[in-house]
Amino acid sequence: MSARGRLVAVSNRVGPVRGAATAGGLAVGLVDALRERGGLWFGWSGRTAPAGRAKLHRERAEGITLATLDLSPQDFENFYCGFCNNCLWPLMHFRIDLMRFERRQLESYRRVNARFAQTLARLLRAGDQVWVHDFHLIPLAEELRRRRARQRIGFFLHTPFPPTEILSTLPEHESLVRALFAYDLIGFQTEQDLERFREHVRRACGGSARGDTVTAFGRELRAGAFPIGIDVDQFHRYAFTAPGSREFARMRGVLRGRDQFIGVDRLDYSKGLLRRMDAFGRYLEAHPKAHGKVILLQVAPVSRGDLASYRSFRQELDREAARVNGRFARFDWTPVHYLNRALPRRTLAGLYRASRVGVVTPMRDGMNLVAMEYVAAQDPEDPGVLVLSRFAGAAQFLREALIVNPYDGEETAAALHAAREMRLPERRRRHEALMRRLRARDVARWRSDFLAALAEAPLARRSTRKAK
Repeated sequence: MSARGRLVAVSNRVGPVRGAATAGGLAVGLVDALRERGGLWFGWSGRTAPAGRAKLHRERAEGITLATLDLSPQDFENFYCGFCNNCLWPLMHFRIDLMRFERRQLESYRRVNARFAQTLARLLRAGDQVWVHDFHLIPLAEELRRRRARQRIGFFLHTPFPPTEILSTLPEHESLVRALFAYDLIGFQTEQDLERFREHVRRACGGSARGDTVTAFGRELRAGAFPIGIDVDQFHRYAFTAPGSREFARMRGVLRGRDQFIGVDRLDYSKGLLRRMDAFGRYLEAHPKAHGKVILLQVAPVSRGDLASYRSFRQELDREAARVNGRFARFDWTPVHYLNRALPRRTLAGLYRASRVGVVTPMRDGMNLVAMEYVAAQDPEDPGVLVLSRFAGAAQFLREALIVNPYDGEETAAALHAAREMRLPERRRRHEALMRRLRARDVARWRSDFLAALAEAPLARRSTRKAK
């Protein structure tokens, strides 16, 4: 074990350790560090159990301890489905029209975080470094401090951070922001998210921000931007080795010379799927010569299917895909191919490689790793082109993509046409530059930069300023 002590990762869901690379996302970012440090990964078990019978589960996998807690059915409904997904998720994505706030759900959110903290506090050791992930667990450090935890605790927000005008629509928003000041370090995806946090502290909390030090509520913390990335070379290998290479060859056979546009997103209103379908329809309307020669493959696994708003959104998307197909399809050609199931990452790598255009057009996204995976999967000798929303965090540095405003259907349609028609020398130039950017900001750098900053951050301390 490292002399630095253990890394304790905390997230709502505990990802797989065996096969973490193929699971993607947070699992890729954490597992290597947990192996190196002899770490602990703590979170929800993904199961429910009656109140009083929920228990702590422990297992060891590849030198990592996994510790997970059950939720009661009531807390699953009010904490996870309710406050996290019906309130905080739309808030973080600037969709206050979809935000549903209920105080009983807020109380469940606080209760679950307190219970997590009570259990985790007994598992911590002196010298541990605690890394908490995402909006589900904002109050966790505050609850750990109440239980006299003195370890360094960092927090990383994977979603965007909303501006004051949006954040302040949340009742009790001040208590949520106050809870962040129990952390020693807070990380955001982009400089814009960091600046919105700093500005909110100044405007709404009576605090101050100087350099990377932010002060409010009588406490100081460090805050920075730590853009998450992917394992670029590994994902590239997925596209060129079995089973990804088989999927590529099979897809090329299915396409029979047609050009494929591909989108891969959770079935979520933040991903811009309705407007993407509309933009593809506009593209077909403007370019009749493309009829019969292009398809849009949209992979959209069902997300949060228990929520009424998501069931309604799925029905809307079904209708929009049917509308485009009904208008443009011929007996030998269906323009939109739409799948509602998750595909393995190795399969996706082959599909990305077979696609002339990657379409990543969320209305708001913290980063978006699909954009990076699409670029990494391309053949550098004959690469595809990425069309990317300006409102994805990835657009802040993937500047050689075709950047679009997804609210402008005509602009997006024009970008789809430009991407398909782009000549090989320009495609190669853009792809080479994008790959340099991806390698400079890969998942290993994200992990090491954050943990180094946490190790150097002063332990949570009182400020000399008077608390608000």
